[in-house]
Amino acid sequence: MLSVVLIGTGNVAHHLFRAFQTTDVVEIVQVFGRDEGSLNSFLGEVEIASDFDAIKDADVYLLAVSDKAIGTISEKLKYKTGLVAHTSGATDMNLILSQNRGVFYPLQTFSKDRNVDFVGIPICVEAENREGVEILEKLGQAISNQVFEIDSHQRKKLHLAAVFVNNFTNHLYQIGAEICKEEGLPFDILKPLVLETAQKVMDLSPLEAQTGPAKRGDNESIKAHLELLKDKNQTELYALLSKAIKKTYEEKL
Repeated sequence: MLSVVLIGTGNVAHHLFRAFQTTDVVEIVQVFGRDEGSLNSFLGEVEIASDFDAIKDADVYLLAVSDKAIGTISEKLKYKTGLVAHTSGATDMNLILSQNRGVFYPLQTFSKDRNVDFVGIPICVEAENREGVEILEKLGQAISNQVFEIDSHQRKKLHLAAVFVNNFTNHLYQIGAEICKEEGLPFDILKPLVLETAQKVMDLSPLEAQTGPAKRGDNESIKAHLELLKDKNQTELYALLSKAIKKTYEEKL
């Protein structure tokens, strides 16, 4: 059994804690956090600590913290013999000061009050040596069917791709919701379209799945939409995305 000290009390830490509770391959021996209010949410379920000197020995120290905190916290752990791994998609492994270091990156969006099933979540691992990779693979396989060994450059590019398909897409949902609200329409009216759009790229490539006026080169519809938009940022974004889509499909002809 792998012993793990989970460092962090945010969304990722909470979701990982719940996931590891479902397996007998991993034991969370302690949760460490500097925010005592958040840390107390683990009280009664696992040993907790807020003092670095009280951190227990473990096979793995999993840093589910903000990117800017990784270096500072890892410095406090550099004399520990266990593997120190962060969970960030955008941060280089070398930011961890311990020589026994790695990355355990679950590629998913996490929200506080929404449960996720880790079984299908890709977990990307990296370590300084083969032993570290094997430890992180074992940790990942305890909760997921999709564990991949990738390097820091690949992970950063993957994180970039994830920002496009998740964060930017969600922002476009927000714009759609605002436009609906302006006309007294519920966002729910768009949800079947949202679901079908997501489902379609499970079966087709994004290139094949694209529809709409920009792909068709329907400049009249594009012009009409731009005239309806009153928000400058929305207008610029609509024009930019339409231009990008048109260019993509003009090049494919």
